[in-house]
Amino acid sequence: MMKLFDAHCHLQDPKIISKTQQLIKTAQDRGVVFFAVNGVCEQDWDSVKQLSETHPSVVPCFGLHPWYVAERSPNWFKTLKEYFDSTPSAAVGEIGVDKGSHGKKIDFSEQVEVLRQQLELAKELNKPASVHCVRAFGDLLELMKTIGPFPAGVILHSYLGSAEMVPEFSKLGAYFSFSGFLMSLKANKAKKMLKMVSSDRILLETDAPDALPKSNIDSLLFVEGDTSLVEELHRQRTTSSSTSDLSPADSPQVFTDASMLPKETLNHPANILNVLDYVASMLEITKEELAELSYQNAVRLFSYEGSKVLQK
Repeated sequence: MMKLFDAHCHLQDPKIISKTQQLIKTAQDRGVVFFAVNGVCEQDWDSVKQLSETHPSVVPCFGLHPWYVAERSPNWFKTLKEYFDSTPSAAVGEIGVDKGSHGKKIDFSEQVEVLRQQLELAKELNKPASVHCVRAFGDLLELMKTIGPFPAGVILHSYLGSAEMVPEFSKLGAYFSFSGFLMSLKANKAKKMLKMVSSDRILLETDAPDALPKSNIDSLLFVEGDTSLVEELHRQRTTSSSTSDLSPADSPQVFTDASMLPKETLNHPANILNVLDYVASMLEITKEELAELSYQNAVRLFSYEGSKVLQK
């Protein structure tokens, strides 16, 4: 069986935390060996730590996500450092900058300052950092240049930046992690960008419970009890049965791929296989080749002192 490493996910998310044990087992049965679980705010760091203590496959990551910058406590950075002191197996993440619709609500200079502190900490601790970046790649690159390079690595998670910026980020120690969000790009743009990434810097992730791949529905796994999915499929069945006499042209739309599902539909961590399929097809290599190289890249990246990956 192929080995896979989910380089970025959020199994501590309140929407799925009660189901984590089963989600992990199902993904492991499909070849996922490790899950890098990223905290996003002071309130969820403890949940991430507990998950890592319960599950040998969970690599904990602690960080303050840009969306939560305005809510941080005066002692947030001291608390963050204490989590690293007490959890040697942890990496840094999720941190970053965001100028998207949500990020616009948070002062950008504060986002940059909070990111700077965390990137400097990652460098000091000699640990990789998982970075969120939306519509701010130029700003991120400039900041990384002032602090870097980063020998321990920086993960550009769910990378959707340009092909042209790949070499610049790579010089600073960046790795490029791809999730189901990649399928939202035009295929030719995705292909051009992927071809620019060196094979020793490619990672795969799910970002679960977000980033449901836009794959054929029959190929996806769904989170049991996902209310958005249950309601939508129930509506479809009800509509279908009440319109059975309609001509095909008037019949309601039948869901064949995930792009037709509600955007709130939860992503299962086992759907990393769909990301693998898509990225391998874009790169024109076999799934087995991509699984092997992305797994080895992640193992190398997460093999810092105290890491769980070293212990296995």
